Amino acid sequence: MEYRKIKDEDEIRDGALEDVEKSFLLSVPDSSLSSGGETKIDIHKTKAKWKRKSVVTLALTILTSSQAILIVWSKRAGKYEYSVTTANFMVETLKCAISLMALGRIWKKDGVNEDNRLTTTLDEVIVYPIPAVLYLVKNLLQYYIFAYVDAPGYQILKNFNIISTGVLYRIILKKRLSEIQWAAFVLLTAGCTTAQLNSNSDRVLQTPFQGWVMAIVMALLSGFAGVYTEAIIKKRPSRNINVQNFWLYIFGMCFNCVAMLVQDFDAVMNKGFFHGYSFITVLMIFNHALSGIAVSMVMKYADNIVKVYSTSVAMLLTAVVSVFLFGFQLSLAFFLGTVVVSVAIYLHSVGKMQR
Repeated sequence: MEYRKIKDEDEIRDGALEDVEKSFLLSVPDSSLSSGGETKIDIHKTKAKWKRKSVVTLALTILTSSQAILIVWSKRAGKYEYSVTTANFMVETLKCAISLMALGRIWKKDGVNEDNRLTTTLDEVIVYPIPAVLYLVKNLLQYYIFAYVDAPGYQILKNFNIISTGVLYRIILKKRLSEIQWAAFVLLTAGCTTAQLNSNSDRVLQTPFQGWVMAIVMALLSGFAGVYTEAIIKKRPSRNINVQNFWLYIFGMCFNCVAMLVQDFDAVMNKGFFHGYSFITVLMIFNHALSGIAVSMVMKYADNIVKVYSTSVAMLLTAVVSVFLFGFQLSLAFFLGTVVVSVAIYLHSVGKMQR
């Protein structure tokens, strides 16, 4: 959930999303009872469910497709005029505030109990710095990779996290992967490579070696952080997910403060914390904070296939928008690569359900 953007999110928080539902999602009113009887009630609920699924699918598609676009758009003359560490800090702060608001609603409705209170033991809290550090490095790389990759290329390459998460699940959590999932990993690699083919240059791939290395490192960091976080959640499954997110984001804020001191101390002290911020920068921060919530909503009110469609449409939508904003050239190789990646994501989802 970014809500921590854990990769392979659909496996990670299945047992904990009921609290997210209580905190963030609209419930369907029961005032539809009338002389029409149960048939009318069923029709009303079906329409409400379809409407809800449509809304969350649209939200996830827009948030996913605009994520890379907003990062690239926030640049000025090819550089970030703001400090990326302050932007990351604001993302963590916003997510922490959302978690607290969610807990406030739960406390008001159900009261404070052992599973939703913030006070805890050192043994429980001490496990959160590890994923917080991993996400810190991954989020910083997310900005710097755009020196080598355009927005559509980023949307394609970041799907490598599916492979890293699946392999780490097999190694660390001993979860068996189906043959369909292994085939999906091969297709995914082929699709990402195809989308990066460059027919207009002597260079075979559009993305240089540094970009591929950063994409793979980001995928490994994100995958390991996701698997580690799932292990934390399953260690105490009854613990309210908003409490777990709160502590994760608190450590994220602390580590981002350290990153600010190391990387951007002079800029922040001389120019101010919000120097270089624009309306696009603010939109980008809100986008990063809300993306995880949208994933949680899809997981609760839709299904994995909806997430596949959202991801596939987002890749194409990012490419189309980039044509107008950044002069991106939509090639046949990119289109075919996107199709192959979409099929691979679909097969991975189906293979997961058939395990």
